[in-house]
Amino acid sequence: MTKQDAVTENGLEWVARRGMGALAEKMGIEFTEFTIERCVATMPVEGNTQPVGLLHGGAYVVLGESLGSMAANLHAGEGRLAVGTDINATHTRAATGGLVTGVCTPIHLGRSMTVHEIVVTDESGRRCSTVRITNLIKDR
Repeated sequence: MTKQDAVTENGLEWVARRGMGALAEKMGIEFTEFTIERCVATMPVEGNTQPVGLLHGGAYVVLGESLGSMAANLHAGEGRLAVGTDINATHTRAATGGLVTGVCTPIHLGRSMTVHEIVVTDESGRRCSTVRITNLIKDR
């Protein structure tokens, strides 16, 4: 087993050791799957809404950035750091209750840059938002 395989196999343990950050914790984000090729997390709609009861657009972006940045840092490896340089989101449906789920997959995994797509769906499996994040990887 390679070093990278070991990290991938223990991805959720890696997340638990590293921590998600205060904002992700406040928003109720929970990682449920974490490998180089696929990361999944959920977030409650309740507590993360606009005044009219819809999931706030910024909340979709926080979920996407939490997934994409953590995935980029897992890919970067020991002694390196991934930092976000660009993020964008297209919201196509409003979530009004329950949990949303973000599924993060890599578009590009390079030595100095990563690009990830995060698809956020509601509990019925309907796409609500598509987030794309680019991270620069640098030595610590």
